[in-house]
Amino acid sequence: MQLWVGLGNPGPQYALHRHNVGFMAIDTIAEVHGFGPVQKKFLGWLQEGRIGGGKVLLLKPATFMNESGRAVGEAMRFYKLAPDALTVFHDELDLAPFKVKVKRGGGTAGHNGLRSIDQHLGPDFRRVRLGIGHPGHKDRVTGHVLGNFAKAEMDPLADMLGAIAAEAPLLAAGDDTRFMNDVALRMQD
Repeated sequence: MQLWVGLGNPGPQYALHRHNVGFMAIDTIAEVHGFGPVQKKFLGWLQEGRIGGGKVLLLKPATFMNESGRAVGEAMRFYKLAPDALTVFHDELDLAPFKVKVKRGGGTAGHNGLRSIDQHLGPDFRRVRLGIGHPGHKDRVTGHVLGNFAKAEMDPLADMLGAIAAEAPLLAAGDDTRFMNDVALRMQD
């Protein structure tokens, strides 16, 4: 069993924020792979389903970004999962818009959601980094991250989310490199 967590902030006013792209990825995966109904559990919204041959739980913490670790920690403890069963989808300033990279462990790069999970579980989990680009100056980061995707970004955003969902079986199988390659190939089409 794996737990896949999308990071974001709850509430309709945040729905299209760049910071919520993790929520968007989880929603798209759930839709494409026919996951079950949303259940309120673990301080968030949980859906159960299968990708490839394995069971995957999708979780969107409802705790706001900086408390995400509380929700993730509760789910991990309840299901007695080790950190290697956890995958976190999150926005990444240090990647070009709509680039997707996967890595295991590492720092938090100032990301409050990752910092919270790290505090609750340690750093040894897989991250799916979803590029939102950097606004160019550190004074503009907060507005950029907490701003909506622009109208011109909607098609590439939909393409990225669709590619992630389509290639999710590779991620579930642990083939991170092929997942990244195949997502990138789909984005070129």
